[in-house]
Amino acid sequence: MNGIPHSQLAPLPTQVPFRIVSPTIGSGAYACIKKAAPENAEAPVFAVKFINKLFAQKYGRIKQKQLEMEISLHKHIGLHRNIIEFYDHGDDPSWKWIAMELAEGGDLFDKIEADAGIAQDIAHVYFTQLVSAIGFMHSRGVAHRDIKPENILLSADGDLKLADFGMATLFEYHGKRKLATTLCGSPPYVAPEVLSCSTQSGTKGTGYVADMADVWSCGVVLFVLLAGNTPWSRPLEGRDEYGRPNEFSEYIESNGRPDDELWKSLPNDVLSLLRGMMRVPVDSRFTLQDVRRHPWFTRPNKFMDSNGRLSDPITMATNMFEALHVSFDANPFAGTQRSEQSDFMDVDRFPVDKISSTQPDMPSEDMLFDWARPRTLAMAGTQVGAGMVGVSATQSIARPQFFDLEPSMSQFQATPSVPLTLTQNARKFRDILPAQSLTKFYSTWALSLLVPHVLEALSRLGVPTPNLPRPSAHDSECIIKIKTQDSRGCPLSGNVVVEIVSEEVAEICFVKASGDPLEWRRFFKRIAVLCQDAVLK
Repeated sequence: MNGIPHSQLAPLPTQVPFRIVSPTIGSGAYACIKKAAPENAEAPVFAVKFINKLFAQKYGRIKQKQLEMEISLHKHIGLHRNIIEFYDHGDDPSWKWIAMELAEGGDLFDKIEADAGIAQDIAHVYFTQLVSAIGFMHSRGVAHRDIKPENILLSADGDLKLADFGMATLFEYHGKRKLATTLCGSPPYVAPEVLSCSTQSGTKGTGYVADMADVWSCGVVLFVLLAGNTPWSRPLEGRDEYGRPNEFSEYIESNGRPDDELWKSLPNDVLSLLRGMMRVPVDSRFTLQDVRRHPWFTRPNKFMDSNGRLSDPITMATNMFEALHVSFDANPFAGTQRSEQSDFMDVDRFPVDKISSTQPDMPSEDMLFDWARPRTLAMAGTQVGAGMVGVSATQSIARPQFFDLEPSMSQFQATPSVPLTLTQNARKFRDILPAQSLTKFYSTWALSLLVPHVLEALSRLGVPTPNLPRPSAHDSECIIKIKTQDSRGCPLSGNVVVEIVSEEVAEICFVKASGDPLEWRRFFKRIAVLCQDAVLK
């Protein structure tokens, strides 16, 4: 679906107790997120999510009661250092707004290498903080039900911040527990009982234990932290046309010991924890108390103090930075349906119309509104929409020759390293690993050659691209809007913004709108490999 101009919406509410001080930093089918500040402050200090009530109900099938429940549960959870803090809320006839803590460090999974993961000590830090956040929620009787990379953010200091409570539910109140029935979550991360016991079209589900479904999802997140990939597309058993079991069936049939390189690469003590957290029978699955007692969880960690805070964020950020690497020798089709001689777009789909919202991304694979110009958003490292391609004739933007200092350039080196200036000036985690994604490269090719080259790479991956005129010598910007599916068959959308940033250099920035951050980085790497002749190294 092509973007509907923002001008067709009712204007954002003006009677609010703050000033909006940034372009859109997150957007989706019926909502956007902007930075804001108190009237007497200059710097942005919090984030505000604006939700269009009419379109939330029409396109997202999100009723007013559900929006009120998100606010109520977020307030009810209370304060925890690893949970995005709730500040305030309000509405007018067209819009509802929620003010919350600003996660200044950006997305955690933007900073993890696809198909490689991160070191055990770093994975242990973030898993420990995730368990702390989920455990606190559960102690308040609330289950998250949408634990996935898009909802795991970072503070400026590099600490984990769990976000988005649009699918949260109250499973216990005054000592009385109840089963959940709503189908929600992201296919690779959702627990199997959610698929089999939830209320679906025309059927009434038997219900599932929401907090135990969270435990399963935390296990999948730990796997992804260490392996850089999900263990399966969705937890449903099945076989291909030759009778071979799919990844989940192999996991079940092997009693958690599949003959797969991703599983075999993990240490035995981690595997023990994962098998406990991802037991299909809920009554034998690890509880969070079991997780906290496990030897891998209680192991000492050089990056974390006894209170679960980062003790050496600069070194940890440096290690994560230097693990981000693009190899031009990699097979860009590996792991895609195209590599198996099938259509990249022809994938059995999970019922995404029932999948929950995210923060900062919102639910729906289609972006209905053009909230802000993608070039502005790309420069700020933010997220925008999906659709088609356009070229604009704008003035060339003069910038200093900073490419020897630009962090994203390091990932194309044989041995990535932190630029010396970053190391010398770093005081916080984000000084090494910036909030904006490093999914970009530079080129000295003219736009008239570069844009067709990028379009050809997209086409080779099976991503639909429109026919458009070759950019002229007067054009300085091109926005290629992407709408496709990732290697797991889940929606993936965003923009490839090609822009002249100096007299002879173009920046090619990949700005995710919706989908898994690791899958977006994998997508970026494939395009970079296919376009390697044009990449400035």
